[in-house]
Amino acid sequence: PNSIVPRPPTRPNSQKKMAEENHSTVTEFILAGLTDKPELQLPLFILFLGVYVFTVVGNLGMITLIGLSSHLHTPMYYLLSSLSFIDLCHSTVLTPKMLVNFVTEKNTISYAECMTQLYFFATFAIAECHMLAVAYDLYVAICNPLLYKVTMSIQLCCWMVVGVYTVGLIDATAHIVCMLRVLFCEAIINHYACDLYPLLELSCSSTFINEIVGLCISAFNIFIPTMTILSSYIFIIASILHIRSTEGRAKAFSTCSSHISAVCLFFGSAAFMYLQPSSVSSVDQGKVSSVFYTIIVPMLNPLIYSLRNKDVKVALSKRNFL
Repeated sequence: PNSIVPRPPTRPNSQKKMAEENHSTVTEFILAGLTDKPELQLPLFILFLGVYVFTVVGNLGMITLIGLSSHLHTPMYYLLSSLSFIDLCHSTVLTPKMLVNFVTEKNTISYAECMTQLYFFATFAIAECHMLAVAYDLYVAICNPLLYKVTMSIQLCCWMVVGVYTVGLIDATAHIVCMLRVLFCEAIINHYACDLYPLLELSCSSTFINEIVGLCISAFNIFIPTMTILSSYIFIIASILHIRSTEGRAKAFSTCSSHISAVCLFFGSAAFMYLQPSSVSSVDQGKVSSVFYTIIVPMLNPLIYSLRNKDVKVALSKRNFL
């Protein structure tokens, strides 16, 4: 009689591979949003709609004002207009989709749209890290106008802006390349946008490479600009201490405090979100902290860096805005 050969048992690796193949067909995600409490949906919608409108009007207004005012065609204001453009794009990539989540029961986003949002979000967030350092450093350099005029030029500013966007694009591409290899087990993103660590929470494959790349990129893009700003402050404080007038020192410290507040808010919330492994960080806390550097800071920058400036006030008064 023919012998019956038993089929070998399925190996664990084969089972894992079959599971990954089953989960690799995820075509869309569901964004959980900022909160699941129904009573907060409408108030938060009104609040963030107002913030977004203010962000668009403030940053677009600064870009337009600098473009139309010939006396603002200087390297410093060229960089400030670049910062306004990044803030405008940074907020626009995330906020409209967040607003939709407040007024719909099920806010879905396709896999392709999610990866696209993550790419541009990373690009503009990283670009803002370095542009904040560049724009701030040059903004305070106006305290020494002779040195500023000698060292700065429009050509140098153009190269700085190109460098900022290049770093953003390269780092965002690295994130996306690593993310495209991830296989997802679930489709509900516990966030209001497609962000790095909330997406990795849904993975059924290894995310070790993604976390290492994420930590390295985050460390570079947070520590380098922070060190640049801190080194600038060392020279600023030294200059302020040489001011003989008590009133002059108080005014200078008051101006610096508003700048450093925005910088600390941006880099502090970003560091809380990205400079720790996903196994340690809390997604609920992370999405609240991300509101500050993705939505609040882009709204505040026009006020802190531009509208408090005397030259901008003169330009606004000439056009009957003040």
